[in-house]
Amino acid sequence: MLKKIDHLGIAVRSLDEAVPYYENALGLKCEHREEVPSQKVRTAFFSVGEVHLELLEPTSPDSPIARFLEKNPSGGIHHIAFGTDAIDQQLKQAAGAGVKLIHEQPFEGAANKLVAFLHPKSTFGVLTEFCMPKDGASGGGGH
Repeated sequence: MLKKIDHLGIAVRSLDEAVPYYENALGLKCEHREEVPSQKVRTAFFSVGEVHLELLEPTSPDSPIARFLEKNPSGGIHHIAFGTDAIDQQLKQAAGAGVKLIHEQPFEGAANKLVAFLHPKSTFGVLTEFCMPKDGASGGGGH
């Protein structure tokens, strides 16, 4: 059911400061910026082959990214996201294997995708995201 590594989420203090590094030092092109109010972040996306880098800037001091930056002042990799064609089934499989789910139901994330996260205490310290295009939402749960 997992198809690929969709993206790596990278926490940054400022998109305006971080984006030039990815563009000028690495030669990547910022393809898309978006604010995701439900997660209290602004995002910027870059492609490296078929994998995306998602820079995440907090828009509120109580956002998950702001809390991450409190513990990791320099920023860094926040999560790994796996693309799937059946997000509900992936969540059910993970829960059935004893993994603690942060989200039992997928919700709308950036880039027109349904997303859900697994708790890092159940995934050997790696915050793990499942994501699926909203128009491909055939995960069995009617999403």
